[in-house]
Amino acid sequence: MSVQTQPIKLFAGRSNPALARSIAQAFGQELGEVEIKNFSDGEIYVHFEESIRGCDVFLIQSTHPTADNWMELLLMVDAAVRASSGRITAVIPYFGYARQERKDQPRVSIAAKLMANLLTTAGVDRVLTMDLHASQIQGFFDVPVDHLYGSAVFADYFRSLELDNLVVVAPDVGSVKMARSYAKKLGAGLAIIDKRRPSQNVAQVMHIIGEVEGKNVLLIDDMIDTAGTLTNAANALRDAGALKILAAGTHALLSGPAYDRIEASAISHLVVTDTIPLQRALDKIQVVSVSEIFADAIRRIYTDESISTLFDS
Repeated sequence: MSVQTQPIKLFAGRSNPALARSIAQAFGQELGEVEIKNFSDGEIYVHFEESIRGCDVFLIQSTHPTADNWMELLLMVDAAVRASSGRITAVIPYFGYARQERKDQPRVSIAAKLMANLLTTAGVDRVLTMDLHASQIQGFFDVPVDHLYGSAVFADYFRSLELDNLVVVAPDVGSVKMARSYAKKLGAGLAIIDKRRPSQNVAQVMHIIGEVEGKNVLLIDDMIDTAGTLTNAANALRDAGALKILAAGTHALLSGPAYDRIEASAISHLVVTDTIPLQRALDKIQVVSVSEIFADAIRRIYTDESISTLFDS
């Protein structure tokens, strides 16, 4: 462990104050004082109300919609640079715009790369995030990226349920690697949903690859937006003879008809993390906190220790 001479300070944006407070509490330090407000026209104003000169600064901000959350983080970074802070780490529990990470058709933007460019240009020295929609986004940055995994909290939770005859199901091909990791951790089987997406936010289940009849199943994904993919998969699994159907998703965007779809679906229990604050409570949804793993990662970054044990998937 290296000896740090510069002080460490944690600050939070307004996107997820509850998680930021939990991270600070788990770290053992109060959040720093920063004033963030909107002018009458909506323009964002950021002012650090204490000296951060030479400090190791960690800025905690999830970047789920609206885009103001991204702008707020960029302005916090810029203010920290202009206040002569030392190293600046952007702690982004949910990295927004990560779904647009490639040019999959003509004349579209690669928004994830643009966000990486904006952060780097603003002056970020390091990024700490969790369950990127596509791991290759790490390569969009010219600064270090520490990529944590929700499996650190989910695997222990589902292992504690001691479910017999369990099969982990990937709701689409893009989730296979994650599902395989969970299956290995839980000593479970693996199945895959063959999905077609005729348009954005519309998913159709084609068929199930693997044996699920008479099994307890766990659907796993990195994010849940309109919940179409997840609920269609759950209903297909029920029709295929699955028994108890559990689901987990790191980032609970839950937009549009998501809550109604989950309530009406075959899912008996959905577990999500607090990287994004829930819009409303639902009996089927349980939240587990990632504050401890983020606090541990911040501590290790500050003391120049390895954090590979935290993001080993």
